[in-house]
Amino acid sequence: MSNTLVFGASGQLGQCLAHVAKQRNIPGLHFLPEDQANILNPAGLAALFAQHRPAYVINCAAYTAVDKAEDEVEIARKVNRDGVENLARLCSEYGTILIQISTDFVFAGTGNEPLTETDEAAPISVYGLTKLEGEQVIPPLTARYFTLRTSWLYSEFAGNFVKTMLKLGRERDELRIIWDQVGTPTYAIDLAGVILHLIETESQAFGLYHYSNEGVTSWYDFATAIFELSNTSVRTTPIRTAEYPTKATRPAFSVMDKTKAKTRLGVAIPHWRTSLQACLHRLADME
Repeated sequence: MSNTLVFGASGQLGQCLAHVAKQRNIPGLHFLPEDQANILNPAGLAALFAQHRPAYVINCAAYTAVDKAEDEVEIARKVNRDGVENLARLCSEYGTILIQISTDFVFAGTGNEPLTETDEAAPISVYGLTKLEGEQVIPPLTARYFTLRTSWLYSEFAGNFVKTMLKLGRERDELRIIWDQVGTPTYAIDLAGVILHLIETESQAFGLYHYSNEGVTSWYDFATAIFELSNTSVRTTPIRTAEYPTKATRPAFSVMDKTKAKTRLGVAIPHWRTSLQACLHRLADME
């Protein structure tokens, strides 16, 4: 297995990558603690590249506080754009393949057809804008990259919508959940498997890809499925986005077309309910 550096290792996807790599007995991945692997420190990054001479870099590091980013534009841009640029420059210098994680928030979400990689990106939040800027700094520096846009990540690790709903479902009698934002949940374990598949197969099909689980749902229906599959009894009430105002605007429709990933990368993608059930079983086993 090729030498691989994982940045943002303590986050949800980083933990999922470590879990899947251990499960599948995949060697050669270095999960770097943030204090030793700051993507905003070019000198520190240069030392890491010189030490490890990685064949792959997986960048899970990101500023993901969507609402907070509206007030912290500079730091969001530093992490989501400048940090990616620092990695891409070194990847170019060392011939390293960069695997960058991006988001459905690069889209405005005003349509109703599944979004392809060639559809116009028009972010409506600072988070979405800075993640798009991070995508855009890579191609001028290196052609050896995979950018994977994903959506609605959850898993048994870190904080996420599924774990929050399970907690609130036990604590409250009723929950009000948005029903007019539509997309696709993504089990981060599945995404981690795809990332490791790229490395294991030594894929050269570089470029931009969409990856989420299959299917379409709203946040309300996603929550309802969480409660149904976990046998959690709580009343749920669907509400409009306007009834739950947030600092940042979210895409109303961000379902992504995964045809390119399935055909060019050769990955099979499970339906979101299938993956949700797997996650809930693992969470139950951990209790």
